[in-house]
This record gives sequence, structure tokens and C-alpha cells, in this order.
Amino acid sequence: MNDHGGTAGGTLGGTHGPGITLTAGPLLMRPWREEDAPALLKAYDDPAMRQWIRLPASTPEEAARWLELQDEGWESGTRFSFAVTDTARSGELVGNLVLKRPGPDTERAEVGYWTAAWARGRGVAPRALEALTDWAFTAFADEGLVRLELLHQVDNVASCRVAEKAGYAFTELLGALPPEFPLDGHLHVRRAPLTPDGRVAAQRGAAEPGVSPAGSSDSR
Repeated sequence: MNDHGGTAGGTLGGTHGPGITLTAGPLLMRPWREEDAPALLKAYDDPAMRQWIRLPASTPEEAARWLELQDEGWESGTRFSFAVTDTARSGELVGNLVLKRPGPDTERAEVGYWTAAWARGRGVAPRALEALTDWAFTAFADEGLVRLELLHQVDNVASCRVAEKAGYAFTELLGALPPEFPLDGHLHVRRAPLTPDGRVAAQRGAAEPGVSPAGSSDSR
């Protein structure tokens, strides 16, 4: 169990293979599937969502390509994207959660998320992000991960609240980089807990192979 009522387990690929699932109360986070395409299109058919998403999916073809990109991320070990579902509502899709590790720096990674319009106000994003955070610091501890970063534009107030609730402290005001990032941004950071001797402390939600499973708007 972790501090947020969830467990993490893997059925394929150990602690960060494609079979990993996470939980936080009724929320179940699992890799995206081909059959999620209709729900993905429904989630993206939302003006508020489109304000923050750089690569929205508007057609079945775009949704299929988006899902392919998530699979490719798992295969390459650069992007771990989870569909957030609500088991108390028949497995309803309620959001997206992602850990991005695209570069050679193994000490840091970036988190991202979005919540579907019909699930906002339920505290989905903070709970899911807490579970992802615990898993990331455990699964990648041996690779040196000690810092998770969360970025959002200054006008994304909801994402700022999520960051604070999940323990990601505001660290720096980032300058705009138009045209892709037309406004300044916030950088929030959460660091791995350390033991007295300076080692990364083991998380209670440690992911173990064979155990049953327990937005910043993600811009891709």
C-alpha cells in the first residue's frame, strides 16, 4: 500500500514494463488500449481541453495515431502514459497521466496529466498524480531518478492547484517561448525523499513484479 490507498504491480516487464498498473482508491491507471479511442475522442471534444493540448485528436485516425505514440513511448522507455479509469463507475475513462523521460538525464523526469470534462471536480488529477509519483521514484530509483518536474502556463490555474495538492512546490517562473508557449510558465518540482545517509528512500508503493494491480495538461 502507499500513502494514498493504492498499490502498484507489474504483470509484464517488471516495475516499469507495459503491464504495470497503479491505483489510488477507485482510480485504476493502466496503459492505453486501442478500444479507448472513442473515449479519447470524447475527452478531446472539449474547448477547455483544447486550450492546453498541442496535439489534439479530432478524428478516429488521429486517435489511433495518438494511441500508437503511447505504445511507442512504453517500448522506448521515454514516455509512460496511463489511462486513468474509475472502477466505481464501471471503468469510465476519466483522465490521462504520463511520465516523460525523453533525454539522457536519468536524475529527472517530467509529469503531465489531463482530466476529462465529465470527471472534473472529483479530485482525480491529484490522487492519480500522487500514485504516479510514488511509482516513479520507486521504479526508477536504481536509474538515479530524484526529481520530478511539472510545467504549466501561468494562466492554467487549475493545474497549479493540482501541483500544490500533490506536493509539487513552485520553483521557478519560466519565460515564454512563442509560438509553442506564448505565455510564461510555472515550474513545480517534487524531489525523492532521502534517508539520513543521503540515499533515496523506498516508497511504500513499491512496484513488484507479479503483484496484482493495485492537467498540467499533458501537451501530447
